[in-house]
Amino acid sequence: MAEYDLSKTIIPYLDRHLAFPLLAHLVEISLFPVEQVQAAQYELAKGTNMLDYAVSLFEQLHPDEEIPEEFSGKREKAVSTNERLQLEAQAVLDVIENPDVAQALRQDKNQNLQYLKDNYNLTLEQITVLYNFGQFQYTYGNYSGAADYLYHFRVLSTDNDLNTSAHWGKLASDILTGKWETALEELNTLRDVVDSRSPSTLLTASAEPAALTQLHSRTWLVHWSLFVYFNHPQGRTLLLETFLSPTYLNTIQTSCPWILRYIATAAILSRKSAAGGTAASSRVRHSIREIVKVIQTEEYQYQDPVTSFLKELYVEFDFEAAQRELTLADRVVGDDFFLGEFREEFLDNARYLISEAYCRIHQRIDIGDLSERLNLSRDEGEKWIVNLIRETRMGAEAKIDLEKNVIEIHRSPLPVYQSVIEKTRGLAFRTQALGTGMLHSPQQPQQGQPQPAVVEGAV
Repeated sequence: MAEYDLSKTIIPYLDRHLAFPLLAHLVEISLFPVEQVQAAQYELAKGTNMLDYAVSLFEQLHPDEEIPEEFSGKREKAVSTNERLQLEAQAVLDVIENPDVAQALRQDKNQNLQYLKDNYNLTLEQITVLYNFGQFQYTYGNYSGAADYLYHFRVLSTDNDLNTSAHWGKLASDILTGKWETALEELNTLRDVVDSRSPSTLLTASAEPAALTQLHSRTWLVHWSLFVYFNHPQGRTLLLETFLSPTYLNTIQTSCPWILRYIATAAILSRKSAAGGTAASSRVRHSIREIVKVIQTEEYQYQDPVTSFLKELYVEFDFEAAQRELTLADRVVGDDFFLGEFREEFLDNARYLISEAYCRIHQRIDIGDLSERLNLSRDEGEKWIVNLIRETRMGAEAKIDLEKNVIEIHRSPLPVYQSVIEKTRGLAFRTQALGTGMLHSPQQPQQGQPQPAVVEGAV
C-alpha cells in the first residue's frame, strides 16, 4: 500500500528530528526498500550533531567503506561548542535559580531584565545563551535538556522572534520525549501565538505578507499537532474541535488536503462513543456530517480509502463499495505512523457506521446479510451486532429475532420542530463566518513555503 503512504508528503512540514520516528516506522513495516529509507535517515542525520547515529547509518549503507574524516572534525567541534555553551549557560542558571532571585521576579519581563541587570549584571544577550544551549542540545538529541533550557529562556526573554522559535523547539522536545500533557499545553500556547496575527511574532526573516506567513505557520502546526492528537488520551476529540474550526479547516483545504485522512479517522474513532452517550461537543457529535461535505468538495485534490469509505457510505449509499473501501482503509490505517495503534478500534467503529447507516434505511434486516457487509462470518456478525445494540442507543429502536435471524427496527417519527432544528443547526455561525470572509480580500497562494523558525533552523 505504498501508494497511500503519506510520509513523503508530511516530512517536508516537520523538523528533521520529528521525521526520524516516521522513517523508523517505515523500516519496521517494510513498505519501501530498507536501503532507501536508511539513505533518507542518513541524509537527515548528517545535518544534526547526532554523530554516532549518523556514523552507524553510514556503516549500514556502506559496510566496506571507511568512515569519512568529516565526522571526526564535527565531533571535536561539537564537544568544544558544548563545553563553551554549558559554561555560559550555567553562569546564567546560577543567577536565575537563586531562591532570592526567583522570589524577586515578577510577571513584567522588562522589569525582570532591569532587576537582573542592576543586581547581577545579567543582560538579555547573556540570557540568550540559554536559547543557544537549548538549541545545541536539541541538535544532538538531548530533548529533555533542550526543553528545560528553552523554557527558562522563554520566561525571561523579550525577543519575540527567539521566543517563537523557542516555542517550536519546546513543542518538538516535548513530543520527542513523549510528554503528551506538556506537549498539549505547549501546542495550545503556540497556536495562540500563531493565531494572534502579529507580524512581530510570525515573520521569521521573511518579507512576505503576514497573512501568508500565518498560513504557512498554521500548516506546519497542523502537521506537528498530529503527534500530540494521536497520543494524548483526549487527542481525537481535540483534533476534531481544532481542525473543523473555520480557520484551520480553511488552512487544510488550502495547503494540506491530505490531513482529511486524519480528520476522517478521528471522526470515525469518536463516532461510536458519541453515539453511546459519552459527553462530547456538538462539533464532535456531528463531525461525520461536516467531514463528508469537505471530502466531497476536496475530492479533486485528495482521496484515499479512508475518505472514500465515508463518501461511499454517506453520499453514494453504496454498501458494497463501502465494504471494499473499508478493506483497503484497514490496511492503510494499519500502515500509517499516526494511526497504526488504532487499527482495531477504527475497524470496530467503521462497522458501527455501516450498521447505523444500514439500519436507518431498512426496517427488517437479515443478520447474515449485514454480517457479510461488515466482513464478518455469520456467528461473529451475530455476536458483534448483539453487543452493538446493547452498548449504543440502537437498543431503543432495534430488536433481534433470533428465530428468524433478523433485526427489526421500530423507529419513532421525528417531530417537525426537531427536523427544523437539525436542518438549521449552525446556520447563524456559518453566516457570520461567510460575512467575515467576504470582508477580507483573498490572498493568492504563492510558491515556496518557508518553514517557521524552529530550534534547528532548517530541515
